[in-house]
Amino acid sequence: MSEYDDEDMEYSDQDDYEDYYNADRDVMSPPHNPDAEYFPVQCLSVDEVEKFLNELVEQLCTSIHVTPSMSKVLLYENKWAVQEVLWKYNEDPDKLFVASRMKTLQPVSVKTKKDKFVCPVCVGPVAEELGVTSLACGHCYCDNCWRCHFENKIKQGVSTELSCMALNCELLVPEEIVLSTVNKPNLRKKYQHFAFREYIKSHPLLRFCPGANCTAVIKSKESLAKKAICTQCETSFCFKCGNDYHAPTDCATIKKWITKCADDSETSNYIAANTKDCPKCNIFIEKNGGCNHMQCLSCKYDFCWMCMGDWKAHGTEYYDCSKYRENPQNGSESARAREALKKYLHYYERWENHSKSLLLEKQTLDKIKERINSKVMTSKGTWIDWQYLLDSATLLAKCRYTLQYTYPYAYYMDNGPKKELFEYQQAKLEAEIENLSWKIERAETTDRGDLENQMDIAEKRRATMLQDFFHI
Repeated sequence: MSEYDDEDMEYSDQDDYEDYYNADRDVMSPPHNPDAEYFPVQCLSVDEVEKFLNELVEQLCTSIHVTPSMSKVLLYENKWAVQEVLWKYNEDPDKLFVASRMKTLQPVSVKTKKDKFVCPVCVGPVAEELGVTSLACGHCYCDNCWRCHFENKIKQGVSTELSCMALNCELLVPEEIVLSTVNKPNLRKKYQHFAFREYIKSHPLLRFCPGANCTAVIKSKESLAKKAICTQCETSFCFKCGNDYHAPTDCATIKKWITKCADDSETSNYIAANTKDCPKCNIFIEKNGGCNHMQCLSCKYDFCWMCMGDWKAHGTEYYDCSKYRENPQNGSESARAREALKKYLHYYERWENHSKSLLLEKQTLDKIKERINSKVMTSKGTWIDWQYLLDSATLLAKCRYTLQYTYPYAYYMDNGPKKELFEYQQAKLEAEIENLSWKIERAETTDRGDLENQMDIAEKRRATMLQDFFHI
């Protein structure tokens, strides 16, 4: 088990990069630019989204005089950019319809036999009362075959991508033809439901809330990789890709990182360890808190859980164990492979460690709530008096979450001055986070002013990193 005393950690700001900050800005002063994570969004209901989409459909119908179903196809195929559709229509209507899969360059002719239409699917003359339907491509089938085709596709979840039955024909079937042909109420309802979901997915300014059992749709003014927060269920996510928020790492990079972490060829070589030996007395140590400043219960040695180095060394220059050092002696192919794996494991271990620390610190938050409730019940203050403890734990989680996502960013960065600056800021942020975690775990004895000052430092370190490296 880990055990701590009440000493505070001290860090020196005298580094090679201090001149950079002192010359251009003061990292401890409020940032001049707005919050890099600020992203205004609207939380819409299903009815509000339908109204919004119908207004776009009506606008296009009025402008170029097409049916609502044709308008929906045009908008769906062109990411709901009304002005772009109008511009393309004015330039060349035929080209627009062909590109939107509403028209073909050379429509086929309908074949008849003795003035009787023979359906190519059921291969039989079609009775007059059954009817036939032909799309703009010229492919013609009896309505019964169309109905079977539509019903089978709808059961498979196909809606907006429902296309012609002909081989290699990708012409899309307008909504009005589908609804006029399918007569089963449950399938008609499914088709409209699936189509509505596809319309939302295809609109760059709309995004389904990924929260469990949440039916809200998030709408923004821009499609950016920023944090969107659903006001209905308070779920936060990246608006651009819909996955967990990942600043400062961009969507493409985090996708590569998650894929790499899930690859058995990499992770099978990594054994996630929750226990280590004390570097001084080799006694068995278990990490039971989020803070990486460890103290051996047996020999009282203070060390870093990540690099296993003397904790005092982390305060002499700056928090340096987050930086990866390459081995230049890697001439052979096997040596290069080992070095590549070593580099990956370095970043993966820190990524995974902060993920685990977030879970452990959530337990710390629950304990703080229990202690506050106990103090309130024994008339040792009100909830307002102790609110700063909850604020500090919330801020710690926010900072550590950002720090966790700096490791995929650093892993894919090229070596050079930019990466050196990034690692400097990453190290600074990590140092302040560990200091804040240390103080929060000793909230009973930590001075309130000292704790609030540490909160301010940690948040400004985080804001500085996002301003410098979180580019949209």
